[in-house]
Amino acid sequence: MANHLEGKIAIITGAGSGIGEATARRFVEEGAIVVLSDSVADKIEATVASLPEGTATAVVADSSVWEQVEDLVATAVARHGRLDVLVNNAGTQISGPVEDLSLDDWRTVLSTDLDGVFHGTKAAMPHLVESRGCIVNTSSVSGIGADWNMSAYNAAKGAVNNFTRAVALDHGADGVRVNAVAPSLTRTEMTASMQDDDELLASFAERIPMRRQAEPEEIASVIAFLAGDDARFVTGVVLPVDGGLSASNGQPKQA
Repeated sequence: MANHLEGKIAIITGAGSGIGEATARRFVEEGAIVVLSDSVADKIEATVASLPEGTATAVVADSSVWEQVEDLVATAVARHGRLDVLVNNAGTQISGPVEDLSLDDWRTVLSTDLDGVFHGTKAAMPHLVESRGCIVNTSSVSGIGADWNMSAYNAAKGAVNNFTRAVALDHGADGVRVNAVAPSLTRTEMTASMQDDDELLASFAERIPMRRQAEPEEIASVIAFLAGDDARFVTGVVLPVDGGLSASNGQPKQA
């Protein structure tokens, strides 16, 4: 594998499992040094322990808490002298129609999925301006179109998409690129409760032209592309990584 990220210093949030963990592995394979965060110490420490010695550092941090994200970025810069890439990946999801969502449910989803992206971006931006670095946000096809019973998640990811575009406009002249990936259903801890529901997975496969869900590594490879120099003239993009799902207008297949 080509070392497209050779020598880059990257922060990846939500790296204790799923897309974040896969992204950490891909970045290290491509030559990056990574500082990984998660709110669960055991998970992030396990990820770091599984990577080659000296390539990764664990920092326990909750992306919804500004002070913890500020410390995460400060720790990375103090340890490595600079920051080249930020991957805002931490996320959560609580389902239910509006009348069943508590105020705490709403704030939990928005504070992690949206506030966390703002926190990381705000804390990292001065360092990324200095390095002419980049940000990749993990959004979702749920930010492009809506889902049943996922209003909080839809609201957060829709906001992440336009926040990505806005920050790309604001900092393009600084040489900082800001993009997002928008995965469809991916095999992660967040979707673990769905994995034994054969009928539901068949319904997803029917809607996704490639007829399956994504693996975390398939999202990670696109994040790595957007973080690397091959994407040096790409900014303000929300890139669906969805097996063709968003190519459809939603109407059923006809003979």
